[in-house]
Amino acid sequence: MDPVKTFDRYLLSQLTLLFGFFSLVLVSVYWVNRAALLFEELIGDGQSASVFLEFTALALPNVIRLVLPISAFTATIFVINRMSSESELVVARSMGFSPFRMMRAVVVFGLMVTVLISILNHILVPISRSELADRRQAIANNDAAKLLREGRFIHPGNGITFFVGEITDQGQLNGVYLLDASNEARQITYIANQALLVPSEEGLKLIMFEGTSQTLRTSDQRLTTTRFKDAVYDLQGLADTGRRNVRIEELSTQELITPTPWQVHHMNSSRAEFLYEGHARIAQPFLALAGAMIGFAALMLGQYSRFGFGRQIAFAIFLLIVLQLIDNAASDLARQSDKSWPVVYLSPIIGVLMAIGLLFISQGTKRSHNATETEVES
Repeated sequence: MDPVKTFDRYLLSQLTLLFGFFSLVLVSVYWVNRAALLFEELIGDGQSASVFLEFTALALPNVIRLVLPISAFTATIFVINRMSSESELVVARSMGFSPFRMMRAVVVFGLMVTVLISILNHILVPISRSELADRRQAIANNDAAKLLREGRFIHPGNGITFFVGEITDQGQLNGVYLLDASNEARQITYIANQALLVPSEEGLKLIMFEGTSQTLRTSDQRLTTTRFKDAVYDLQGLADTGRRNVRIEELSTQELITPTPWQVHHMNSSRAEFLYEGHARIAQPFLALAGAMIGFAALMLGQYSRFGFGRQIAFAIFLLIVLQLIDNAASDLARQSDKSWPVVYLSPIIGVLMAIGLLFISQGTKRSHNATETEVES
């Protein structure tokens, strides 16, 4: 059996196993935090548990996308540190494996993670974001979820109080009370025997029949009462029934890289933002490769120790923070001009070059150490 291929398979299997473990742990942590916010938002708004589960499932692809690069870096650090403490790296070195040769399995592992993130970036995340936005719009358009609740005072908007005594099978509202205190200058109270909710092109309308309206002017506390046979109250903004605007995060990568003037104009985004979003989907997965390579290369610095690589791990984390700062700066620059999109690729390129440079330094350190040992022996 070829010892080279055996070592590669062993290291790759260890990296993959730990990557799966750390991904599961980190995704669970992120998911629990996200689920807590969604639970408060949805259940508090009267939605069912099935809607809550659907929303959390649709949020998972984006959470996984954010977690995978961290998991790849953490798995690499953990595996290499363990192999060093158990003298497995010493055995590999004694067999003639250089740091560059040992990193081949790490590069394959990093490319595997890069492919996973690319699938998420280009396919699953845009689809899930679009579906999540559609579901939010559907809930916003569900009049019953917001306004049609018998026997309860609800507050669909700032300063708005709404009450329905009874809802018939035909959708007629009986015993309607509506208080509009959104205007500081006056408060209007509507009381009607019957009412109907009617969607229109301008938004949702509440048509009230056989009732009274009381207007209280706050400046002098003057109250005016008016009886009406029918009155219309505009609920636009309280329950939006219009079509939602598609965001650029929901578009395909091809549409982002080659945006049309119509898309740029109607989506209230600049061409630079389109190009940044599209090229970021291509470039950012390679940060997982760069992170894994940096984690491995940083631990190759210095001498092997059974006590681990505390300083090297700290140095690797520092380099990862620097890489993230570079990525943030490049993102800001790319959004400013539609000709600056190439800077999006700087952070993964710099990360890979950092790892290669660390490996060269590691090889030089090893040669210097070996030469010193030879002189001492002679």
